[in-house]
Amino acid sequence: MNMKKWGMSLLCAVLMVGLAACGGGNDSNKASPSGESPSATTPASASAPSSGGEEEVVEPEAGAKLKVWESKEQMPYMKKVAEGFEKEFGIPVTFEEVAGGDQGGRLATDGPAKLAGDVVSLPHDQIAQAVKAGLLLPNDLFEEETRGSMLEAGINASSYDGVLYGYPKSVETYAMFYNKDLFPEAPKTWDEIVNFAGTFTNAKENKYAIMWEFVGYYSYPFIGSFGGYFFGKDNTDPSDIGLNNPGTIEGFEFLKTLKPILPMNAADVTYDVKTQLFTDGKLALNIDGPWSVSAFKDKVNFGVAPLPAMPNGKPSTSFSGVKSYYVNSYSQYPIAARMFANYAANKENQLLNYEMTGAIPANREAGEDPKIKDDPIVSGFFQQFANSTPMPGIAEINAVWDPLKAAFTTLWDDPKADVKATLDSTVNTIQTVISSK
Repeated sequence: MNMKKWGMSLLCAVLMVGLAACGGGNDSNKASPSGESPSATTPASASAPSSGGEEEVVEPEAGAKLKVWESKEQMPYMKKVAEGFEKEFGIPVTFEEVAGGDQGGRLATDGPAKLAGDVVSLPHDQIAQAVKAGLLLPNDLFEEETRGSMLEAGINASSYDGVLYGYPKSVETYAMFYNKDLFPEAPKTWDEIVNFAGTFTNAKENKYAIMWEFVGYYSYPFIGSFGGYFFGKDNTDPSDIGLNNPGTIEGFEFLKTLKPILPMNAADVTYDVKTQLFTDGKLALNIDGPWSVSAFKDKVNFGVAPLPAMPNGKPSTSFSGVKSYYVNSYSQYPIAARMFANYAANKENQLLNYEMTGAIPANREAGEDPKIKDDPIVSGFFQQFANSTPMPGIAEINAVWDPLKAAFTTLWDDPKADVKATLDSTVNTIQTVISSK
């Protein structure tokens, strides 16, 4: 998304929110903006656990009807969900097709104008800006249920400043593709990979044990798995940069020891190169995401497994992305909208989403379902997601990628490069870029 357009949209939204407040606009958190109480003819209600463990009845607003924004590729699935929701609760649902990446920007303008969907789907890196602009309602009525049913990484990614806003629907991260003709069972440790490389890696024959791209996204396991981090307070505090702390230094020191099993310069390891080598059977292990599955189907006998554990015994921590349903703060029917978001995110509907679109569930029980668990591809990504960190969603992340990529390249290509000095310089560069904005 064009960040300048996004920023201008949010500025407009903030101004409109302020004007609405001065003019005594409606309180969208109330059950009925008009002040009416739900009538006795409300078709159905939902139950949400109370703090005392008892279920509280959640009544939708009288005459509630909802509009949902959804992308073209997800529309057939979402219409199935809406059919079930209307049948159970008697609340009609209509749709407007809006691409997933465009919904945040559209919400900034269409929300205050009362033109947006009551329920929208956003990637987690858009919610900080949306929350700051007052565009989203918290997931408060179904918070306990959501926290109890979703993977922790999904909850963290759908929260901002300690408040849960989202209803996680699907997840993605990268994992390890393995050639089953070379590895009947996926290696679980880096030691196994190093030992295999001793008999397989041969640069002259263009054969390699493992590859990943040397950018911050794919190389994050060498940071997060050792106690390093991008930003403090769960990647929300840009004043605290953890890319030169002792954990990150330890991770980069280990990274440098792997050069013999991948004797190439960092810039030469590209998506196209490793995809072709894996297809040709010359790359045994390929770290990549679910978006690459189609490139290997019917061409390689492969499986997908979690990333290898680090020498410290800890699982490898990857970066992940989470898509969640959110309730528009300007919705005329905020309770009915919360009910729909919660319903759409339940276990049954996440499994339906998987069956119809291949989306990987965020729901913990859905991940244990045989449909997922017995899928040799999806189960690997799901397992890795459980050991993932949501990619930072604050604007300052844009100051990190290029300096960090340069650090990876320097430390990988130059055996004499000092890890601490390189990372200190990297952090100084990042801080300078952030302070100049």
